[in-house]
Amino acid sequence: MPSGWKTFTTSDGTLTFDYPGDWSIKGTPGKPAPGGTSVEVANAAGKPMATLQTNVITGSECLEKVPFSVLDSEQMPALAQKGVPNEGAPRYVFETRGDASAAAPTRSTLAAYGITMMPEEAGTLACPLFLFFNWPPSGATFASGYNPANNTTPGSPSLPYLQKAKLYVETGEYRNIRRMITSLRPAK
Repeated sequence: MPSGWKTFTTSDGTLTFDYPGDWSIKGTPGKPAPGGTSVEVANAAGKPMATLQTNVITGSECLEKVPFSVLDSEQMPALAQKGVPNEGAPRYVFETRGDASAAAPTRSTLAAYGITMMPEEAGTLACPLFLFFNWPPSGATFASGYNPANNTTPGSPSLPYLQKAKLYVETGEYRNIRRMITSLRPAK
């Protein structure tokens, strides 16, 4: 663990992760799923960086494929579950979907980072982002959508949204988010 970082363990004692010492963790508005945890991690300025939720019901449908790019990816074998659908290791991803010239995120144009169980996409088109992974008793998510208002991004504010996401990968803040999310592991 990097110097000055802290460790958080979910209230049910099943998952733990490390985070920068000047960042904070608080419960999210509303109630978590029964028996689950729902917390938001904010940076030192109080801006949300990622949310961890457990005991969520997952499912996805691919009704339309859109242009995509993978900005970052890493296998996470510590979270692999034997005997569940999509057996194998989840992976951390930072991916984009949609129109590269769009000025702002839309329903079909977005960038997001987190943990997924979805197979790696091939070609030039992909299904929508699905940032969930298997975790007993159902599923979990540790993710966030990229938001230039929250995520400190270099470059001109007039750049298209997905170009800003590509620049964000090079920031220290992003490296901290990536290190935090990829540190997620079973607590026991």
